[in-house]
Amino acid sequence: MAQVKLAYIGGGSTRAPGTVASFIRQAANFAGSEIVLQDIDSEKLDLVCRLSRKMAAAQGADLKISATTDRKAALEGCDGVLSSYRPGGFEARYQDERIPLSHGALGQETQGAGGFFMALRAIHVARGLVEDMEAVCPDATLFNYTNPVNIVAQAVADHSEIKVVSLCEGPIVFPGELAELAGLDPARVRAVMLGLNHACWSAEAEYGGQPMIPVLAQKLEDGLEDDWTRRWVELAVTMGSLPASYMKYYYFEREMLAELSARPTTRAQDILADVPSYWQHYREQLDAPNPTLEPELSRGGIFELEVAVDVMDAVFNDRNEIWPTNVVNHGAIADFPDSQVVEVPCLVNRQGVRPIAGYRVPESVRGLLSALAEYQQLAADAAWDGTRRQAVQALTSNPLVRTLPLAQTLYEELARAHAQHLPERLW
Repeated sequence: MAQVKLAYIGGGSTRAPGTVASFIRQAANFAGSEIVLQDIDSEKLDLVCRLSRKMAAAQGADLKISATTDRKAALEGCDGVLSSYRPGGFEARYQDERIPLSHGALGQETQGAGGFFMALRAIHVARGLVEDMEAVCPDATLFNYTNPVNIVAQAVADHSEIKVVSLCEGPIVFPGELAELAGLDPARVRAVMLGLNHACWSAEAEYGGQPMIPVLAQKLEDGLEDDWTRRWVELAVTMGSLPASYMKYYYFEREMLAELSARPTTRAQDILADVPSYWQHYREQLDAPNPTLEPELSRGGIFELEVAVDVMDAVFNDRNEIWPTNVVNHGAIADFPDSQVVEVPCLVNRQGVRPIAGYRVPESVRGLLSALAEYQQLAADAAWDGTRRQAVQALTSNPLVRTLPLAQTLYEELARAHAQHLPERLW
């Protein structure tokens, strides 16, 4: 098995213990490897490092785990770099949600004006990260988990020689989630999802070996009580393709605005309310003889599926496996430019992560995906080295913004709220 050095940028986050637990669960595939946790919060980083070491020891994992606040030191000699960070924390996400809503617009971690400012903050950090990688580990692959993963990967791919692949569980879980909501068995679903991150659609979808859309059409005809389930199923049946759940922001924009505006708290506030309990759980497990993370008490809760670890295993151990990832298109999906970062099934082995060619996105959704692809490119360019004017252009092109007065207002307020996490050229 591969013996490698991996750096985890953002290794002091609430999600980090769960990700390290996934590495430990696959320790046999990384026997003798070194994982260096890096973060700017030394206190949280120390806690995660000590907990990680204790979990590894309890399970007999042959992994060396260390921590440092020095990013360049963490990267020295690395074979792979996992980036999963959140500039400004969930407090910044709250502003990304609150400010657009106050102007009758949607803002979310990856969608709308909120997603745009998350991209600006994330790419500001990513630019320094890849500069450090170019200096001390130029042959390493950047496995990016930082949202919006498609825009971050687009910026890095366009402006750096560092190999980059962005990762998301969405293409794997969306079809099963839809099936379960519709009262179907998710284990019987087989679907190939592709397009853009958080904007993927099924090119193929079967249920029990039969086409899935007619099965969903029958469920819709029989009646579905839950409003959101009915909308999601109706969208799939109408378009003839299974959608990513994030498509609700576009095809049901007014309904989502009404729903989110009526809520007493935003998603970020809900998460912030839970953060103390996550850290309490981690501290309790640090004192336990056999530390075990409970999904409901850990940020993310995704322990059976951590696609970043699986893709790293496939790369470093030459697995020749197929995984959905976000990579430069290179002609794989005919509907996008060759240079576009797309979400598509890829062959993963020691040669890297290579998109499988021959796909088309469903004709019924090409218009929206084309607009989102153009926005993705404009946002990546503005975030990397653009001006404030270019950033406003990019924001105006976002399908959830569209009008110049709204874009200007949102940019002014969000740039002011996030000034400390943005380069001066974007103020």
